[in-house]
Amino acid sequence: MKRLRLFTVVVVGLMLMLPLIASARTIEPVVSGTWLEQNLFTPNLVILDVRKVEEYRAGHIPKAANVFYGAWAVKRKALLNELPAPYDLPDLIGLAGINKDSRVVVVGKMDTPTDRVDATRVYWTLKYMGIDNTAILDGGYNKWVSDKKPTSLEAVGTAGAPYKGVVNPNLFVKKDYVLSKLGKAVIVDVREAEFYKGEKKMPFVAKAGRIKGAVNLPTSLVYKSDGTYKSKEELAAIAAPVVGTDKAKEIILYCDTGKFCTAWAIMLADVIGYGDVKVYDGSSQEWLADPTAPVEP
Repeated sequence: MKRLRLFTVVVVGLMLMLPLIASARTIEPVVSGTWLEQNLFTPNLVILDVRKVEEYRAGHIPKAANVFYGAWAVKRKALLNELPAPYDLPDLIGLAGINKDSRVVVVGKMDTPTDRVDATRVYWTLKYMGIDNTAILDGGYNKWVSDKKPTSLEAVGTAGAPYKGVVNPNLFVKKDYVLSKLGKAVIVDVREAEFYKGEKKMPFVAKAGRIKGAVNLPTSLVYKSDGTYKSKEELAAIAAPVVGTDKAKEIILYCDTGKFCTAWAIMLADVIGYGDVKVYDGSSQEWLADPTAPVEP
């Protein structure tokens, strides 16, 4: 009888683990050009090129579909780089040919700091929509070309049915949520030091300053000089003195518009392994426009 009970417990335990096993990541969060070239025609692999249409038409990775960055992050009232409407995102994902079984590699360009985070913002949006098997191409299309890997001029049409998945609402948070977490969560400002210190501000941000109690982890520290990502060990050594080593601690990242902070969000959550990482979508543009929101210096 005891053996039967033990067998029952084991079977039930395995059944409960099945959803976890099924949803396990099967692709690294950052993949090299060599890996992508070797896996180019793997079933269910979707290469998502988020560059402008004219750049895509001038040459792209074979098999890549193009849904440019501006479709993934929209202006809502005064705020830039906001999530598209919930009813638009499933259509957008389907347009890219992505379904629940897809492994997605997001490809951008690395010409400027802003270009570098196009891919990370799209990655975080796909993760928000429940697409966990998502990666970024290390070095983007620039490195792919400089490494003399194959390119194509043939446009790829992969439009499919609207995506059906479970949204992870905790990945993007709103101002009221951030306000409730002051002094509790680690609030991370990923802007460069002069913006964090209040010495500079972007034209579309109401005033200089930062969220009260925020620590500083500039986005530029994620990258090597050639636009590729630093190693897991290097990133962990940079992040730990700022956010701490408790990987269960809640971390909320922000920048000016909720775009740049997605680079560190991915590195912290999916590369280093912090378990509770969120992005404040409104970021400084929203927070610093509110005269009642706690600000320093």
